[in-house]
Amino acid sequence: MAALVGSLIVLALPTVLGKAVDAVVAQDSTGRWVLVACGLIALGVACDLVEVLAGTACVAGTTAWLRHRLVRQVLTSGPSGTRGFDTGDLVSRVSGNATDAAQAGPAAVTAVAAAIPPIGSLVLLFLIDPWLAAAFLAGTAAVVVVLWAFTRRTAEISLAYQQTQGRIAAALTEALAGIRTIVAAGTAEREERRILRLLPQLHQHGLLTWQMLARSGAQAAVIGPLVLISVLAVGGVQLVNGRITAGEYFAAVQYAVIGAGLGSLTGVLGELARARGGIARAAEVTALQPVGYGTLPLPEGPGRLALDGVTVLAGKKVLLDDVRLDLPGGAAVAVVGPSGAGKSVLAAVAGRLWDPDKGQVLLDGVPLHALSKTALRTAVKCAFERPALVGSTVGDAISVGPLQPVRLLASARATHAHDFVSRMPDGYGTPLAKAPMSGGEAQRLGLARAWTAKRLLILDDATSSLDTATEMQISETLMGDRRRRTRLIVTHRVATAARADLVVWLEKGRVRAVGAHHDLWCRSEYREVFG
Repeated sequence: MAALVGSLIVLALPTVLGKAVDAVVAQDSTGRWVLVACGLIALGVACDLVEVLAGTACVAGTTAWLRHRLVRQVLTSGPSGTRGFDTGDLVSRVSGNATDAAQAGPAAVTAVAAAIPPIGSLVLLFLIDPWLAAAFLAGTAAVVVVLWAFTRRTAEISLAYQQTQGRIAAALTEALAGIRTIVAAGTAEREERRILRLLPQLHQHGLLTWQMLARSGAQAAVIGPLVLISVLAVGGVQLVNGRITAGEYFAAVQYAVIGAGLGSLTGVLGELARARGGIARAAEVTALQPVGYGTLPLPEGPGRLALDGVTVLAGKKVLLDDVRLDLPGGAAVAVVGPSGAGKSVLAAVAGRLWDPDKGQVLLDGVPLHALSKTALRTAVKCAFERPALVGSTVGDAISVGPLQPVRLLASARATHAHDFVSRMPDGYGTPLAKAPMSGGEAQRLGLARAWTAKRLLILDDATSSLDTATEMQISETLMGDRRRRTRLIVTHRVATAARADLVVWLEKGRVRAVGAHHDLWCRSEYREVFG
């Protein structure tokens, strides 16, 4: 509204000043018109202030809203939904591109408001004299062509610039995740070159943007004065011939100045182009499909896990191929196989972190996708080889949801995490940032977090970093679980497989065999799995 009123004031002011000039020529009182002009100027200043404040608030509010939306979309899409994005690229979209996209609203308002005065000037010039309108239209049409070409080309360059930024961010995030390996290998300089190898390309995109801005600005700067000169010339002829008054001539000159200023829109249109690129990159994230849940509760049962013709694809590669399993409830099931056999994919499918392309997974006879979110995530929990510890304190990293001290302590004791947490300065209240841990200690916290599973506990190589003694203790706790949950344990250790009730042997995404460890041990191929 402020921008609209401001544009109308810009249109009204030349006419009011023109009336004042005519009053001077006619030797009438000019006080009324001067007061009206002063009032319009004061109102215009107020509108400009409101527009700046409202535009800033709009950008800030929209950025916050969009970041919330993008973060929620990323988290609700799960691992399978975000698999096609690099972590750094996603961060770039949520942080930088969200701000670019948020500029769209104010930039669009500014562009529309800036377009109203030239259009209105054309109409008012036509009312003063059609020939003035014709002279004005010839010049502004050329400016419009320049602006259109600038906007179209700048939108392409801005999107390419943002995409390159995202790739640099992805490379940096990847390097930060492996910083220990980089330092140990002495390859810091090589990694620096790898991360920054796209800088010349980024520089080129930025340079093209400035070249486009400079070229369009120069073209508009040349055309603008030509518009003014043509209106001055035509208006002068009409004034000499008595077809317009001095005040109308003055107003016509002011309207020509407004039309000549149309070229200054390159900055606003540049913002719109960047916003368009930001919107396109944000839209790719908002298009992600969140994980859908059903409404069914989980009936009473022992935790029987069944995979019925499960096939998982990654592009053209088959990760799991028509897997059929019927695992008894309450059993400890070890999943073994060589690297690339599909063990982690099987664990992800069983925990519904990855929906199969064909077939279905059932827990106590109910398909996982038909369960409500609460029922599924209460019944099934997972622990991983490299757990991501989230929360502000060590206790937060173990507890899921509201902190329950009794359950927290029980989970920590069962997984032997209490042994080292109790020695920290503030115990479970120790901030995670001030709690340096070994890989094995982090794994124990991850195990403790998953320990509250009601029906199915999935461990994806979640004890690989533990020392032999601790692994033995946790393994005994797992195998002798008095809560009789089904335990699906991805492992490379022969001792863990030997203690399990049942072993699932995978090879190239297929089930090679299912049986007791001692029965499979007589086969040389099975023994080779453990080296």
